[in-house]
Amino acid sequence: MEISTLYWHGESWYNFRSKVQQVMLQPRTAKLYVGAVQEASEAFVQRIKKVRDDDDETPDHFLNEIHKWSLESIARVALDVRLGCLDDDAPVETQQLIDAVNVFFKNVGVLELKVPFWKLFSTPTWQKYVNALDTIVEITSKHIELALAKAKMKNIDGGEHNEPSLLERLLAMETGPKIATITALDLFLVGIDTTSNAVASVLYQLALHPEKQKRLYEEVSRVLPQPGLPIAAGHLEEMKYLKACIKETLRMYPVVIGNGRCMTKDTVIGGYQIPEGVQIVFQHYVISNQDRYFPDSDEFMPERWMAGSDITHGVKHAFASLPFGYGRRMCLGRRFAELEMITVIAKIVQAFKLEYHHEKLDYHIDPMYTPNGPLKIKMIDR
Repeated sequence: MEISTLYWHGESWYNFRSKVQQVMLQPRTAKLYVGAVQEASEAFVQRIKKVRDDDDETPDHFLNEIHKWSLESIARVALDVRLGCLDDDAPVETQQLIDAVNVFFKNVGVLELKVPFWKLFSTPTWQKYVNALDTIVEITSKHIELALAKAKMKNIDGGEHNEPSLLERLLAMETGPKIATITALDLFLVGIDTTSNAVASVLYQLALHPEKQKRLYEEVSRVLPQPGLPIAAGHLEEMKYLKACIKETLRMYPVVIGNGRCMTKDTVIGGYQIPEGVQIVFQHYVISNQDRYFPDSDEFMPERWMAGSDITHGVKHAFASLPFGYGRRMCLGRRFAELEMITVIAKIVQAFKLEYHHEKLDYHIDPMYTPNGPLKIKMIDR
């Protein structure tokens, strides 16, 4: 759910959404950025080799390293900017931005769901929230302004250039700099924690299920027989089991466990009268973990998402797992999040055999639904 449009309803929201979704939700647009996302993913593989210990295990702060990869990927796609998040001498502001996004998400739920004293006076939670937003806007605005200036210069001098950034594509549609800027800010705000926690969860599940990881490695090796072979857009369609692993992980452990909506008119749902203005919550985590929709729902079985899978374990209802939402308010960055996840997981599985030799981790909300504890995954060179 796009944070900048969180409180928009009706025509004002629809006008914004209808302009940006023409670029954001087209699968063919996301595929244009395979090269940029691949570069960030390859840099992350090299980063893993540097940060793992002598026993090939990732450090306690491995999730933060995945955050860095996610931020680097977003910057390349949204602004065609290399931030250097995965470099040894990464700019201090990259970690400041990651920390601010974490603080933002940890506090936004508290402000929305608890008694809103912050509307009467500045509470400590409100101040943390505002300070985090200030940091996010300050850092991202600097890079967005530079990207806008670069886009303007491209129009003036012409010549050969890289694939246009999303910011440039929105500007080319004559949406105006305001809408392009808001969209870029949204990507930074909601795309770091969500995508990186999803990747962390997929890697953890693959480490826990070596037989599933083996099948995935065989698929990646077939599609990309040489480790250094660049991923092309066509390769993405061939990695069906990889997509199934992602779907199954997000079914069992969606990074956002539910979606909230405010009723804009009196509505009857399932025989219940829901008045206008009432907040409703769609708890897709609960639904997607029920045997009535997914037999043996507590089992990690990516095969259930494959065409021709055993009907006993197959998907029983198309809407029973909606980690990206659905319809007019579906996650605006979905196509790019999927591209980033497929690319980085393929590169990691191609480079390493994943193992986990510690006590199994529970999941908790912090602020995303994620494994509770350090992801000390053993990354063994293939």
